[in-house]
Amino acid sequence: MTIPAERCIGGPDLSEPRLAPNGSMVAYARSTSGGSALMLSLLDGTPPRQLSSYPPPRSGRGLGGGCWSWLPDSSAVVFAATDGNVWMQPVPGGAVRRLTDVGEGRAAHAPSASPGGDAVAYVVDQCEVWLQPVGGGPPRRLDDAGADFCFDPTFLDQDEVAWQAWNVPDMAWDASRIERMNLRTGARRTTIGTGAIQQPRSTPAGELLCVRDDTGWNNVWLDDRVLVDEPFEHAGPTWGMGQRSVVPSPDGTRVAYTRNEAGFGRLCVIDALTRETSDVARGVHGQLSWHGTRLAALRTGARTPPQLVVYDTGSTDVRSWERTVIDIGSYSGWEGEALVEPEAIEIVGRDGATLHARLYRADEPTGRLICWLHGGPIDQWQVTFMPRLAYWRSRGFDILVPDHRGSTGHGREYQQAMNQRWGDIDVADTIDAIRHAHSKGLADATTTVLIGGSAGGFTVLGVLAAEPGLVRCAVVAYAVCDLFDIAVRGDRFERHLTHHLVGPIPASTPLDGPYVARSPISFADRITTPLLMFHGDNDPVVPVEQSRTMAARIAASGGVVELIVYPGEGHGFRNPDNQLDEYRRTEAFISTHISTHIAGHSAGHSAGRITPAGQ
Repeated sequence: MTIPAERCIGGPDLSEPRLAPNGSMVAYARSTSGGSALMLSLLDGTPPRQLSSYPPPRSGRGLGGGCWSWLPDSSAVVFAATDGNVWMQPVPGGAVRRLTDVGEGRAAHAPSASPGGDAVAYVVDQCEVWLQPVGGGPPRRLDDAGADFCFDPTFLDQDEVAWQAWNVPDMAWDASRIERMNLRTGARRTTIGTGAIQQPRSTPAGELLCVRDDTGWNNVWLDDRVLVDEPFEHAGPTWGMGQRSVVPSPDGTRVAYTRNEAGFGRLCVIDALTRETSDVARGVHGQLSWHGTRLAALRTGARTPPQLVVYDTGSTDVRSWERTVIDIGSYSGWEGEALVEPEAIEIVGRDGATLHARLYRADEPTGRLICWLHGGPIDQWQVTFMPRLAYWRSRGFDILVPDHRGSTGHGREYQQAMNQRWGDIDVADTIDAIRHAHSKGLADATTTVLIGGSAGGFTVLGVLAAEPGLVRCAVVAYAVCDLFDIAVRGDRFERHLTHHLVGPIPASTPLDGPYVARSPISFADRITTPLLMFHGDNDPVVPVEQSRTMAARIAASGGVVELIVYPGEGHGFRNPDNQLDEYRRTEAFISTHISTHIAGHSAGHSAGRITPAGQ
């Protein structure tokens, strides 16, 4: 039975579950297209209830966050609101109070309460760390203005605050550090590894717990030694604040952490003394919180809609921990769908390198294939609940999800292999992945579709130009089409992404070099594969003009292209009407080109169309 598009959009999004310090309740953020709120569960079997009403929290999505934290006595929460300030909300109820006044046009993130409950540390505009007394009074700036980015401040004890920092042109996954300041003496310390470092927090014994990739993998560290040394990633790249993939037990004897096994997830616990590791549960976990005899997390998988779960950690035998589901971040009814786990695939690339991918097989294969590329490009689609993939599987498509080099989840060397080669190595690896699928009989060039968004769309366009005829048609959303443009006009966080991935940013628009040679707008005339493009006209990351220029150039050279522009949308579509429209247009486009070609007829489309949404 095919899955309707309406079931794949508009469901609630859960983020940042955190147990109260006394372990008696759990709060979390819940968002829908209608807004966001903090929710509270008393863990007594009663339904969760809404905790905050106004102003709305600026909640993260999925395994990210940086929105809120508890006061240490469990009497209140502090949260970053959509008005840009930090507010305090009593628990279980009471009048909300604004704590900060960061100024117009500025925004606070990632509030963290002190162990004494008398102050809150937070970040302003991703680059300034401030301390605000809860009882009132002027704020105090903690950083020395030496970092371009500061994320995730946390109190290591009552006197010391630590945070992640880095300087451009590096991104956080290239080189970052932990900065600390003693509030009483003003003394500063810095912890630097050989590469990336993230998620600073203190153990009950006062040791620095964090995630570092000195070993070549994002592993758990205690102070200056690796605690879990294994060829698996224990955290994802720092694309935003609030990642919590590692947490100590309340008594400090154990540490819970997440493990990425070639895209598949697992929750583990290590004994800090014996170094013995135990598996808790399969599935991608994140946002870990451990207080009392409870461990809270978000959990998801290919067949598991996002869940807020709480494990009972009272037993010393990890295998006996019982799991309770507190809330579910999807519509009901998925339990009856024929969802599948993907298969992990290794592919030998043209240069002999081992490439990674995952294959979601349709229940009844029809010889049709979608190759779907993740964005980033420094990222990965782990095996999480993805209704979009289920939607196309229910229509008879096998779905191949490649991790081209530059993807995370396979160690620092694999991720750094894209440096200086974005638009080259990702294109080659994707072509090799598709050829591998064709060689295994999953589909052929006439029955293969290539899809990608953002950086994934950039790679799609590169593949279409480098290997005409490899796929029958392609779909991209808010695709990067002009590397130089995003390097000089992109948002502050991503503006330096190209420095390592392409090369130093030229002082002016170059006439040659990789910024031109690898930009799709430079080779638009070589794209002859039918192409459907989507973009929002308020995209702060990839300006919509890039897609408009790209579509116009493809059309001018006689290519088959259609561009849909959604008014008011940014980098990703939030309006359910637009999400539904994207599904329907994509299905109509793919069905037309795949079915008409199989029947031996011409697609019959005009050379080019640029269509406003709703027409």
